[in-house]
Amino acid sequence: MTKWIYSFGAGQSEGNAGMRNLLGGKGANLAEMANIGLPVPPGFTITTEVCTAFYENGRKYPADLEAQIEAAMGKIEASMGLRFGDSEAPLLVSVRSGARVSMPGMMDTVLNLGLNDSTVEGLVRSSGDARFAWDSYRRFIQMYGSVVLGVSHHRFEDLLEQVKRAVGKEDDTALSAEEWKEVVKGYKQIVEKETGAAFPESPKDQLWGAVGAVFGSWMNPRANTYRKLHDIPASWGTAVNVQSMVFGNMGDDCATGVCFTRDPSTGENIFYGEYLINAQGEDVVAGIRTPQPMAECRAAEGQFSMEKALPGAYQELLKVRDLLERHYRDMQDIEFTVQANTLYLLQTRSGKRTAAAALRVAIDMAKEGLITQEEAVTRVPPASLDQLLHPILDPKAERQLLTRGLPASPGAATGVIAFSAEDVEDRAAKGEDVILVRVETSPEDVHGMHAARGVLTTRGGMTSHAAVVARGMGRVCVAGAGSIAVNYAEQTMTVDGQTLKAGDWITLDGGTGAVFNGRVPTIPPTLSGDFSTLMGWADAVRRLGVRANAETPEDAETARRFGAEGIGLCRTEHMFFGPDRIGHVRQMIMADNEGARAKAIDALLPFQRADFSDLFRIMAGLPVTIRLLDPPLHEFLPHGEAELQDVAKALGQDVESLRNRRSALSEANPMLGHRGCRLGISYPEIYAMQVRAIAEAALDLSAETCKAVIPEIMIPLVGTKAELDLVRKACEAVISAVLSERKATLDYKIGTMIELPRAAITADQIAQSADFFSFGTNDLTQTTLGLSRDDAGSFLPEYVEKGLLPQDPFVSIDREGVGALVRLGVEKGRAVKADLKLGICGEHGGDPLSISFFEEVGLDYVSCSPFRVPVARLAAAQAALAAKSNKAVKA
Repeated sequence: MTKWIYSFGAGQSEGNAGMRNLLGGKGANLAEMANIGLPVPPGFTITTEVCTAFYENGRKYPADLEAQIEAAMGKIEASMGLRFGDSEAPLLVSVRSGARVSMPGMMDTVLNLGLNDSTVEGLVRSSGDARFAWDSYRRFIQMYGSVVLGVSHHRFEDLLEQVKRAVGKEDDTALSAEEWKEVVKGYKQIVEKETGAAFPESPKDQLWGAVGAVFGSWMNPRANTYRKLHDIPASWGTAVNVQSMVFGNMGDDCATGVCFTRDPSTGENIFYGEYLINAQGEDVVAGIRTPQPMAECRAAEGQFSMEKALPGAYQELLKVRDLLERHYRDMQDIEFTVQANTLYLLQTRSGKRTAAAALRVAIDMAKEGLITQEEAVTRVPPASLDQLLHPILDPKAERQLLTRGLPASPGAATGVIAFSAEDVEDRAAKGEDVILVRVETSPEDVHGMHAARGVLTTRGGMTSHAAVVARGMGRVCVAGAGSIAVNYAEQTMTVDGQTLKAGDWITLDGGTGAVFNGRVPTIPPTLSGDFSTLMGWADAVRRLGVRANAETPEDAETARRFGAEGIGLCRTEHMFFGPDRIGHVRQMIMADNEGARAKAIDALLPFQRADFSDLFRIMAGLPVTIRLLDPPLHEFLPHGEAELQDVAKALGQDVESLRNRRSALSEANPMLGHRGCRLGISYPEIYAMQVRAIAEAALDLSAETCKAVIPEIMIPLVGTKAELDLVRKACEAVISAVLSERKATLDYKIGTMIELPRAAITADQIAQSADFFSFGTNDLTQTTLGLSRDDAGSFLPEYVEKGLLPQDPFVSIDREGVGALVRLGVEKGRAVKADLKLGICGEHGGDPLSISFFEEVGLDYVSCSPFRVPVARLAAAQAALAAKSNKAVKA
């Protein structure tokens, strides 16, 4: 017979802290606390396996579950000397959900379950306090009615306020037993009116109703949303905890509260929490009464601390605080009740904390000897570091929500609206803070994005052009805010009937995706010494190198400041859209003879040479991987009539012939068209200019600093060895010419980006001509799954929600598909060259889940946006520690 029930408390604990997958976090910790001798009211846990079976069998329980629950209830009765449903000495229980990870959105707690018109009289007799008994009964009806039966809690609150007004009393605690009886009567009438059935009198029916509500809440919309955001599988299920009641509302020697062993906001090693005299648990969190501080030193004027009010229980709680933190070796979140000056513990769990607190707690605990430095590295979620690196909205500031989109790039920004990159630059040049608002962005918007404080788009997902570029620049971005209608002609944006125009103020929260009307003040990030300490510990254990995707001096300097070990991707196409360059690029493409084309290319050479020189200088000998030009060709074509006339004038050609050439160069699907190495093969002069600029910049800086510069030239979008051979030969010829002219030598590498399935499949062939591979997982994901990252945001969330995909494949790598191609490319490439340098430069390079995979397949480094470098450093360290642990387990 399958064991569905595990008892705990009063010497009956059948579980322990290591069984959280089966018992859920709450159930495992209740059992553990009982095992170490702490005062835990007895109870039992219905396992997560029951939840799984419940959904697999059409919401039906296992046949033997009822008998096991009755047996477990008998153990509680024997321990407490009370009987469930008895009218003389009634046993009351609480029912709580408890998944293996703390999960907001699950069913709220139900207290005092087992009360009815008969057992409430037994509670009156056994407690000697009629007011307490009827107060508990009304609480039960209100909680059960709201949580289990679905009656709006406002209905109950409204009635209670009417009763208090009628009797002239303000506080719940002032109501008499007779007055509570009237409230109970009214509550029952509300339930019957709202549900069409009388409130259940049978304690057994009440229990099964509450158990069903817990399991039902596992699949409610709130829980589903939370699981999706935090990658929690639905198959995990939730446990149910049934526990005998202890009462914090029996008088002034009773209380309930929640406390943390350290401050969850700052991480400071102080006892932190709140409590209420003569209350039950929901009173602390419901906001009906103002909780009081735990410690006297934290009490303000007019407050009454637990230390002073209940000194015996407080001192016992201090001992519990120290014992639990040392036992679990982590900051704990503790729920407790005091009944007649006796302390009882209802829950402990690892406390949720801010990123700043997580950092401080990890460092402090390592210094205190509670955990090792390696354990400290594992205690801080890498993604949470974003909170420390970007400005945030002032939590005290008022705000007016306009709409929400996707939190595409973290931080907070406030500025005036501009609808074009040019308008952004004009306003920014005048000292204004600007938000670029677009339906979607393209490479032509890059200069405006760079000048903006933030970017807002109505289309696109987490890996759209706007999201990727904004993250790389450290700009705030909210993408896919589909409720906004943008009108470029009228320079307006409209949402829910409200229209804003260019120059109006808005505020973006890139951490939540919220868009606010007007200015909301922001506060700057502060990096403590703990940040550097943790990064140092992480660097000591990680194997993967961490580089940055950067092409501007600002990006490169940011990357160095955050600990990047080089540049893994310099996207040269982002360098060509400045107003001093785009004209030359258009002339180069639109020219109808080699002379005109050469003239335009020659004009670009000094710009590129200066660009690369800046990057080499900032990186100071660290590797710099430069990707030769890789845009869809159409992005450089002149679009409007004015642009066309400018190019015609510069080339001395007629507009009509250029219009025809533009039409000939236009593509139906440019992302799969004339781009990457294909562009370099059609226009070898472009790559020749770039390679010359790279070589000359490297030689100039080497001569200036007397230190070697070793550039890495990356040829994009290679699908065949023949393509790589052709382009490589041309690059080598240019470098040889430069070295001959300078009478110098230069070490360099020429490799390729693996971003097409064919390249991964034929990696053994391509490796023969490559000094390194860099996996471009953005395009590899697009070409493998047949998805456009800019368009897929409209339906990918539904795929994830329905379980068709475990997560957005542009955010975390698709291990079974794209990941398999990466693994194949690694194996085939290294079969030809054992020392082949392998990296990844797609957006996945900054994603902790993906980094774990890259550690597993043996890449040498990851490259990510500058502001993600600390995230990647920490994630790489955690991946290395996990691999070490797995290896030890297998051994």
